[in-house]
Amino acid sequence: MDASWIPDELAYAGPEHLDPAFVAGYDRKAGYEAGTRSDVDEDIAALAEQGVDGTLVDLGAGTGRLALAAAPEFRRVVAVDVSPAMQHVIRDRAAQAGLSNVECVRAGFLTYEHAGPPADAVCTRNALHQLPDFWKALALERVAGVLRPGGVLRLRDLIFDFHPREADEVIGRWLDGAATDPALGYTREDFAEHLRTEFSTFRWLLEPMLDAAGFEIVQVAFRGPIYGAYTCVKR
Repeated sequence: MDASWIPDELAYAGPEHLDPAFVAGYDRKAGYEAGTRSDVDEDIAALAEQGVDGTLVDLGAGTGRLALAAAPEFRRVVAVDVSPAMQHVIRDRAAQAGLSNVECVRAGFLTYEHAGPPADAVCTRNALHQLPDFWKALALERVAGVLRPGGVLRLRDLIFDFHPREADEVIGRWLDGAATDPALGYTREDFAEHLRTEFSTFRWLLEPMLDAAGFEIVQVAFRGPIYGAYTCVKR
């Protein structure tokens, strides 16, 4: 792609991703205590159900929770993130855990260039929403290009499963359920900022994008009308 018209994905992610203090508290704020794996287990299990165990690319790897947890199950794990601070955390955690099969690449959905044979699986968690829909579609096309035929995409994100006319009611309930202490979780203002400045999309817009990129959706699970997880196979 011509770099002159590719957006700055780090700018879309937000300047906080350059702040080591933000990164240090990232897992806690997201509701994960040290040593827990939560829905990471679900994502790894979903990949295992599809029989993939070769190369996994984790796009938008963050602090590496998925990449590090998946490393014992895969021969090669590539942790991709636009944030240098996040990459530093992943490298440190991989070294501390003695994981020699985790590679770190600083890149985004639109700039990652895969090295070696096509990947067996790509996982992306809570990151695709940082791109507007036009760029989501291009990103999914690039993800398909990383995968071998029959390769698996596991996608988990804030995805809206409701009609636009229900937005006031659904979003109102979501905001009402936010954390009150910013040290312990995402607050009402955090959620409101997400809606104002990030690009979560509707399920009925995302699914045609997946199809157009060459994916067959084989499993879908929504936790209420806000959060969704997909397992897709490249045709």
